[in-house]
Amino acid sequence: MSGSDCRRTIMHIDVNSAFLSWQAVYNLQKGEALDLREIPSVVGGSQADRRGIVLAKSIPAKKFGIVTGEVLWQARQKCPGLVVVPPNYDLYMKCSNMLYETMKEYSPKLQRFSIDEMFLDYTGMEPHFGDVLAAAHMIKDRIKKELGFTVNIGIGANKLTAKVAGDLKKPDMVHTLFPHEIEGKMWPLPVGDLFMVGRQTKKKLLEMNITTIGDLAKADRKFLCGRLKSFGNVIWCYANGIDESPVYSGYYLQMKGIGNSTTIKFDVTENRIAHKVLLSLTESVSLRLRAARACCRVVSVEIRTAELSFYSHQRKLMNHTNITMEIFETVRELFDECWKNERIRHLGVRVTDLCSDEFMQASIFDGQCKSKKQALDSAIDVIRCRYGNDSVMRAVFADGEFAPMSGGSGGEDYPVMSSIL
Repeated sequence: MSGSDCRRTIMHIDVNSAFLSWQAVYNLQKGEALDLREIPSVVGGSQADRRGIVLAKSIPAKKFGIVTGEVLWQARQKCPGLVVVPPNYDLYMKCSNMLYETMKEYSPKLQRFSIDEMFLDYTGMEPHFGDVLAAAHMIKDRIKKELGFTVNIGIGANKLTAKVAGDLKKPDMVHTLFPHEIEGKMWPLPVGDLFMVGRQTKKKLLEMNITTIGDLAKADRKFLCGRLKSFGNVIWCYANGIDESPVYSGYYLQMKGIGNSTTIKFDVTENRIAHKVLLSLTESVSLRLRAARACCRVVSVEIRTAELSFYSHQRKLMNHTNITMEIFETVRELFDECWKNERIRHLGVRVTDLCSDEFMQASIFDGQCKSKKQALDSAIDVIRCRYGNDSVMRAVFADGEFAPMSGGSGGEDYPVMSSIL
């Protein structure tokens, strides 16, 4: 453990069954008597729109073996009386923002990790709010009383151990995972429970007879690097509770990329319709890019056909940008270059190679209207933020042939953080 870890105290706040909890609280406030959290229920996409997957589940639904990401027809087979409610992403962002504003009262260092998770650096805040354990219980109870939903709070000497602690047992719990507790609390857990150990990595580790986090922590680091390259060193450090990444103050975590994708209600067979879908996705990605005060240099398009085959195409731009129409111009070119005229079921847009928008490299090839495009995007962002995504609509969508994205698409509208670091 590094010396900096021993001096820090980090909280990880995680909303229990976020989408479903927020929907349940909203329904109760609207006068409904039934609490979705107390019955087998899920938040799920529309099967008619071909987005029929489980996005969030209640604890009673979990007892039937229903898992997040499962298709709805399978979930209904497990629980015939399952209650399914459609997602409401605007509501979820409002709830997330209320939680964020509440947490800002307890530390100047607060990092939003995802829509339902955040890190809070409690180091040095004891004189204001007391012992960290007492403060965590006070925060948890306040959220439940004032906002109506429950959270888990994990406490550790760094972000990694705080996150692991928060996942130990749910819901509505506070857990600690300090350096002296790692061997007893974290090492016995299955290796697949470790942050950043996904399905494929877990499979490789099991082939090496590494079944628990403790096995990974005690494994030879050189051996792991030989099998897993530099990633072996990363997960070895995590298994030993080593993480020196700071809590980034601000609304967004530094991201490797931002993307949005959607499964379309019907099979697309015309590039004219595909361009509309891609423009809608590009608007969503570009808005979040600007909100993160970032610019991108790599743009990629993803296509999934009606036969479920998948391919993508990407290009590196001459200069970084966050202007919607500049990104869309590249998106449209990429699509036209790679589409093989198959029936399209799913489209996606992703931007990577991000940098801050504080300073932008100018180019002699920039058009004269660049500053006007930036001002236009900024004005539209302000209007949509204040009055909703549908308050300003491009004329190309006015015929109603394809409705633009409205705050999400089947649970894929929010950035996925690739690493704590």
